[in-house]
Amino acid sequence: MSTHKPAPEALVALKRVRLSLARDKAHPNGNREHGYDFIAPIDDGGHIHAETWKKLRDRCRVKRFAPGEQDEVGHIVHKPGGAWAFHYDIRGNADSDETGYRLDHHAFRPGEYVSIKEHDGELRTFIVQAVVDLD
Repeated sequence: MSTHKPAPEALVALKRVRLSLARDKAHPNGNREHGYDFIAPIDDGGHIHAETWKKLRDRCRVKRFAPGEQDEVGHIVHKPGGAWAFHYDIRGNADSDETGYRLDHHAFRPGEYVSIKEHDGELRTFIVQAVVDLD
């Protein structure tokens, strides 16, 4: 009788993703000074890979930056129902989470757009500026 075990699923590489505010009424040229820099496992299709995230969640960090505001540092969380969010309060206060709109379906590729509901309750659109491998 063979004791062969199936190989564990390979981990997807962690990538650094840079988002900046896309054009809107207040910012007709967008705003590269307002956005997010985060690390997540991004698969070949440009999607966050949930199984790898489960294993590497401590390394999946986010930094939010905006003019006139102090940078916020947190981590990526996977909410019930499949939504991805940025969590800044280490005490577990979900009120501080910034949830992405359908981030489980959107691809993180340069030039693509994603929407995030920010602290003030506004849903804002961001453009993917860069997706790079971590060293």
